[in-house]
Amino acid sequence: MHDEAHPAYLRHHFVTVGQQRETASFGMWLFLLTEIMFFGGLFMAYLLYRNWYYDAFVAGSNTLSIGLGTTNTAVLILSSFTMAMGVYSAEIRNRKGLLISLSLTICLGLVFLGIKTVEYHNKYVEHHIPGADFSVEDFVHPADKRDVPLAPDMAQHAQLYFFLYFAMTGMHALHMIIGISILFILLYQAWHGAYVNGHTSTIDNFGLYWHFVDIVWIFLFPLLYLISRHPLK
Repeated sequence: MHDEAHPAYLRHHFVTVGQQRETASFGMWLFLLTEIMFFGGLFMAYLLYRNWYYDAFVAGSNTLSIGLGTTNTAVLILSSFTMAMGVYSAEIRNRKGLLISLSLTICLGLVFLGIKTVEYHNKYVEHHIPGADFSVEDFVHPADKRDVPLAPDMAQHAQLYFFLYFAMTGMHALHMIIGISILFILLYQAWHGAYVNGHTSTIDNFGLYWHFVDIVWIFLFPLLYLISRHPLK
């Protein structure tokens, strides 16, 4: 039997539940700091090359679907809300609310990945995947009220835009896949009564991870889809 001072979820190498919670929280924030540095390098590379090949990057951005990107943004914002509700449900020991919130977060994450798959397929059909099969025919000058094709040498630099596009959104999607996989584990454990007994640090820390992934997309969306975009005829 475990007494109140030493509950079952208190690991042997911690003295108190508070110490265990603080250590886990510190570890998660340290992990997120390394993730910020990683994505920060990708953002820096994008901004640097965008400054060098402005016309090509704007023309490449103009081929993306704002509708799909906006929908995915709304989906992720909603998933942050459901994840926050999951954390709240764990704190108030509401097992049913926790199960519903985790399930909704999984569904929204899968919707996001489904829409991203549609976007990737569109780029494949349009031959906008960098490589030997890359097409330079769909890129026009970014100046307003013009439909002048980019010069072939500048249009080739659009490959760099799409290389960074797939690298950044692909890495974000990988984080989503990892997060959804963990959510399935958390859902299974919550179904068997975990996280509604006062031990909420696992849910709290995963919530930080999920919100971080959502915030990364909040930066990716305007950077890749919106900045300096011009209306197509």
